[in-house]
Amino acid sequence: MADRLPSPLRLLVHQIGYQNRVFRRVPIAAFFTLAFPLMFLLLFAAISGDVWISGGHEVAAAQFFAPGLAVFTAASATYTNIGISTAVARDEGILRRVRSTPLPRWVYLGGVVGSGVCIAVFGVALMLAVGVGVYGVDADVGRLLPAVVAFVVGTASFAMLGLALAAMAPSGQSSPALAQATILPMAFVSDVFFSIGDDPPRWLEMVGDVLPLKAFVESFFAAFDPYRTGSAWEPELLLRMGLWGVFGAVVAARRFRWEPSTGSGGGPGVGRSRGHRGRPVAS
Repeated sequence: MADRLPSPLRLLVHQIGYQNRVFRRVPIAAFFTLAFPLMFLLLFAAISGDVWISGGHEVAAAQFFAPGLAVFTAASATYTNIGISTAVARDEGILRRVRSTPLPRWVYLGGVVGSGVCIAVFGVALMLAVGVGVYGVDADVGRLLPAVVAFVVGTASFAMLGLALAAMAPSGQSSPALAQATILPMAFVSDVFFSIGDDPPRWLEMVGDVLPLKAFVESFFAAFDPYRTGSAWEPELLLRMGLWGVFGAVVAARRFRWEPSTGSGGGPGVGRSRGHRGRPVAS
């Protein structure tokens, strides 16, 4: 009988697939994670001229916005989606039921994180495909590896921050506001929606340099900077992102809750009428 049980890896892959199906069944989440940044790319590329970047150079609008919005898509797919969906699942009683099943807790959380990473991969690929295929964004194949490493470190870090967001959110209802109130200001100071140029206000530059999204954007954009002559590797930026990921993991480990928040309405019967959403593993 024990020999028939699935391996931990098979369980994890199964759980990631289930979480991906849950994501596809929530159109509003798919819209804001994938379609919303793509709309910004199409809009900015249509109405913007050349954009000034650091070093006093100008690049075409799509050359600047495609990598930055690709990074924003990856951060949204991990930080925002993981934080909101996990907090909501907690208040609906799903996490409590998961804890009472034979499914290992790490498999469930690994499925949530793995699904976020899969969505991030798809979103970044979509953004860059439109940028390269439609607008002729210059992508140096020889710098692909640094971009991939930046993506891996960045998505892992924002996934951990997403779990920290879920742990810190007072309730599932408050998690969307908390997520947007943190990621949108980060985007505005991180060269996502516009370039802050070579001589921004000192306080604005300091805020951006501390937060992880700007490090993600700059380390990823290094592979798409047509004026860059040296290596596209940015070890200091990777380290900064990694430290934020460690911080998120520590917060999540210390504060993560499997029980519904007090006053959320979660009780022993919460979620029983919700059909497939209450099951931790797809059938």
